[in-house]
Amino acid sequence: MTEHTPPAEHTPPAHRSAADARPARRRAEPGADGLIRTDVPARLDRLPWSRWHWRIVIGLGTVWILDGLEVTVVGNIAGRLAQSGSGISISTTQVTTVAAALYVAGACCGALFFGWLTDRLGRKKLFMVTLVVYLAATAVTVLSWTAWFFFVCRFFTGFGIGGEYAAINSAIDELIPARVRGRIDLVINGSFWIGAAIGAFASIALLNTALFATDVGWRLAFAIGVVLGLVILLVRRHVPESPRWLFTHGDPEEAERVVAEAERTVSRQSGQPLPEPSGSILIRPRGPVGFVTLARTVTRDYPRRTMLGLALFIGQAFLYNSVTFGYAVILSTFFHVPDGSTGYYFAVIAVGNFLGPLLLGHLFDSVGRKPMIAGSYIGSGLLLFGTAFLFDQGLLSAVTMTVCWTAVLFLASAGASAAYLTVSEIFPLETRALCIALFYAVGTAIGGISGPLLFNGLVSSGSTGDTTLAFCIGAALMTLAGCVEAAIGVRAERRSLESLAPPLSAVPEGDAALGRG
Repeated sequence: MTEHTPPAEHTPPAHRSAADARPARRRAEPGADGLIRTDVPARLDRLPWSRWHWRIVIGLGTVWILDGLEVTVVGNIAGRLAQSGSGISISTTQVTTVAAALYVAGACCGALFFGWLTDRLGRKKLFMVTLVVYLAATAVTVLSWTAWFFFVCRFFTGFGIGGEYAAINSAIDELIPARVRGRIDLVINGSFWIGAAIGAFASIALLNTALFATDVGWRLAFAIGVVLGLVILLVRRHVPESPRWLFTHGDPEEAERVVAEAERTVSRQSGQPLPEPSGSILIRPRGPVGFVTLARTVTRDYPRRTMLGLALFIGQAFLYNSVTFGYAVILSTFFHVPDGSTGYYFAVIAVGNFLGPLLLGHLFDSVGRKPMIAGSYIGSGLLLFGTAFLFDQGLLSAVTMTVCWTAVLFLASAGASAAYLTVSEIFPLETRALCIALFYAVGTAIGGISGPLLFNGLVSSGSTGDTTLAFCIGAALMTLAGCVEAAIGVRAERRSLESLAPPLSAVPEGDAALGRG
């Protein structure tokens, strides 16, 4: 079975002033046959980087800081929640396994539900709704008094975060210029670890019983997420709807208005005239895409890309959900690090994780997607095999174990961030959010739920051999995913989204000339 080959969809643009939206608006009006010719994608991709783009990055990308904060806080406060006087009757194992699995299960469900709505109703509506869901669930978590209520709150917190993955990644990639899409996407997804570092350092202070009572500190940890989320919500109000989504859903006038405003803003901020856009695309707007069309798209039109997305997501989901939910348990079980001090070690890991996408991100646009994604996955897998060997031989301390994991995750973080970039680039626009949701949900359900359960089950046994086995499983999955990327990865660097996967509503030029479509 062969993959769908993108048609030659671009035609020379009419000569006009880039900042003048009026001719573009006339050209984007539907014709008598219902077809729309638009150069919106080309106009977005040729914009120079400006404060307008920074507003998008801050408004949308900073949500991963909240996700990192959430996951890290729960991992670091597990021991404190299990202590007498915490205000909630729960064990460490319940926090690191049951609560962790429910959070991930909620994220999978939220990704599918909100991803479906994102492709139907628009990016902006949903990235506002999903953040509100997260904020409400996190705020209510502060009031937890029993294990079952805490579990319910964790599920719905994950439900909101899962929806964010689909809405945010689709919106960002449709608004960011193609030439820098890789590095920006990686840094944004890697900002998860800024939140992880904040959560790690915050947990050190909040778990200090000299400062906060046993039943107060962990509640304040969740309150931090609420405060940060409210700030992000205020900034996000000013982020526009994706013009790409607008013109494929029959609203070319609004798409033109958004792009024209962006052009005026960017031109004013840069102080330079904008270059001419490089081409246009012919669209016949269609109704919402359902799960049947999605299934046909990923299995019939793009089978190799589907295999690629699953491999990348399963590998990184197993590794990362295992480590983020279980590293504090490793430190306390094998190296006798006090619960209140695990945050120091995790903060070091978090910094290494963020530096990976930050320092390597530009190479994904210059060297290319295939060599960089394959290299980061395989490299992290080999380093983890080495860490497992040293751990099994008893050659590591809490400090040297943290150094090893930092090296592993420096590479793995860049690769894991690229998994989200990959699935948001290589499928048609009308299915983009739902594809992100599907691959996130399936990959995370396999790797993200089984990972913490298996990892923590092996680690909690207290056996060095069992923990070594857990390390090796994660290393094998990452290495295998890297091999899949090397074999069938897509060279997506510096290419427009429409050239990688034409919209389902795109009409080939030949069909339009013959009156088909």
